[in-house]
Amino acid sequence: AHKNHVDPRFIDNPGKGCVIGSDHAQRLSRAFVCHHHWHGDSWSRLRFSHKIRLPIRLQIMISGPIHRFKERLAHASWRWLELHGSIGPDTGKGRRFGAFGQNSIICFPQTTIFNEQYIHIGSNTMIGSHVALSAGMIPGQQCLTNPVVRIGDRCLIGRGSGIVGHLAIDIGHDVWTGHHVYITDQNHGYERVDLPISMQTQPEKPVVVGDGSWIGAGSVILPGAHIGKHVAIGANSVVNGIIPDFSVAVGSPAKVIKRYSEQSGWMPADEFK
Repeated sequence: AHKNHVDPRFIDNPGKGCVIGSDHAQRLSRAFVCHHHWHGDSWSRLRFSHKIRLPIRLQIMISGPIHRFKERLAHASWRWLELHGSIGPDTGKGRRFGAFGQNSIICFPQTTIFNEQYIHIGSNTMIGSHVALSAGMIPGQQCLTNPVVRIGDRCLIGRGSGIVGHLAIDIGHDVWTGHHVYITDQNHGYERVDLPISMQTQPEKPVVVGDGSWIGAGSVILPGAHIGKHVAIGANSVVNGIIPDFSVAVGSPAKVIKRYSEQSGWMPADEFK
């Protein structure tokens, strides 16, 4: 035979693999492909390489367990990060806060957190994941008041919320919020039309949220807002004024729609006019 021709037979060569001639290859599954390479003039110098292409059904059988393993690994890794990436009173980041009560937690992952020394958190409070919590405009800023942000005991701050203080934000005990609630004590001046709003003054007014209140998801609490005790703020409301104790307020701007009295219980707000 010509030196570049391989006899179309099954040629066993232990340690080197095998060469399959065309007649035999046609009888095998297309899933098995064997390539041979001729190097030199001697059979002992044959080099063989094999490329295995698994049947689709076998690929599915193998890929299923691999996919499930990767899924379990990803979820286990995320649970590990949630456990060890959260901030508590005894963690390194927790010790940076002006106060961080026992059994309180800031869940992982967090977003912007800075100037923690001006932020006080009570006991048994949970601050959800993806929450922004800051005092001042930039890290390292020296604030005029301390605390700038105070969150009481047994509070729950919903996922994705933002509490951005510059002067004074006081959140009482047992206050819960829905997701994506924004609370700030600083606004943007706009009066001068010859200057961009970003270059104008940023007036600040204290914000108070009374004990036992609930703030619905997506609500915005603006500078100067004073929410009383046991107040329910409807979802997506904008609060910029005074909401009295034991009331329900909704809308933009938020208006009181119900109030409570010992004599009549919960009544529509117009009954108090």
